[in-house]
This record gives sequence, C-alpha cells and structure tokens, in this order.
Amino acid sequence: MNDETEIGLARAPDGGRHPRRGAGEQSPLQARAAFLKNWDWQLVVSLNRGACARGGAQHGVNRETQEACASQWTAKQPQILSLEQAIDFLRQCHRRAPFLFFNGNTFADIGRQIAAALFAELPTARRREATSAIAHYIAGVLDRDAMVEIVESLSESADFKPGGRVKTLRGSARGVILSVLSDGRVAWQPDGSESALVALPESLLRA
Repeated sequence: MNDETEIGLARAPDGGRHPRRGAGEQSPLQARAAFLKNWDWQLVVSLNRGACARGGAQHGVNRETQEACASQWTAKQPQILSLEQAIDFLRQCHRRAPFLFFNGNTFADIGRQIAAALFAELPTARRREATSAIAHYIAGVLDRDAMVEIVESLSESADFKPGGRVKTLRGSARGVILSVLSDGRVAWQPDGSESALVALPESLLRA
C-alpha cells in the first residue's frame, strides 16, 4: 500500500511562523462550504482506478478499511465544512488507505481541485503554489504549520513600497524593494547582490 507516485514538494517559506493577518481578515482555511458535495464515493473510486492505471498498478480496495471509509465519506458529503476541516478529512482518508495503491495521490488530487476552485481569483503562480501545498499536506509530505504558512502567505494581498523586505514565493531568495514601476512591476535587489531584478508583484511575498 506504499506504492505512491511522488508529488513534487513545494518548499515552505522560511521563518516558521504564520503571517500576521489584518484585523477582520479571515484565513482562507476558514472558508466554509459543502466542499465534498459533488464528490461521491464512486467518483473517488474512479479517480483511484485512474491513478492505478497511470501508475501500472492493479486497482483494488482494502477490505479492512474501505467500507468504513466509504460510509464516513458519504456522511461528510453534504456537510458544511471549513477548508481546513475538509483537507484534514482528506488527509485522514489517505492515512486510512481504503485502496491498495495510490491513496495519497487520490485524495491529494481531490484537495488540489477543491483548492483550485476556491483560489480561482489568485494570480496563476500563487494559485499553483497554494493548491500544491494543500495537496502535499494531504499526501503527508508537508506538515500542518508549513501548509498553513504557505496558504496564508500566498492569499495575503501585498502592498509593496520602496525599502520593504520581500522574498520569492518559495523563499529561496530575499531582498529589498527599490521601486514600484509605473506598470505595477517591482524592482528589487536580492540580498548579497549588486544587481536589481524586476518582477511581477504576484511573484513576491512580504518578508
């Protein structure tokens, strides 16, 4: 049951702390909806069957856990859940392993699609990173604190000003804002470099 296709891991931003949100600004993880409403168990089974076909594995169910997991899934379907509750449930389903193979891929893919719909208004790069972080959390390759920090950072609106500290989406480089250009792009200088870079604002986070 451990034959999982590796999903490329999104790196957590540096710092280890959740970003501060403005007064009255709700975490996107607290958004509430019937997130599983359109995902019946037969669809989950078909997703796993497809994952097995792509991975060259035989599709099958775990007789010890599949029935209970399917029953719990059906009960959860109509419920109004926060996004955090929904992805925690998907992670739990993965860990219960109702299928013989590719449990992580199956439930992570559902989480990725739910998140992509919820974050549809984010710039493409930020949406991709946020949905990736959620999928990695469900698959068990990213811890909760890192996932929360990534999702909340990427959902936070940025108001860049000269002198402000920034970092790249994956936290691999940090620097200082030099100026905000007339077309909205940001000129910034990475730490330890004498060169200035120009970037779209959605490709940077406040550091």
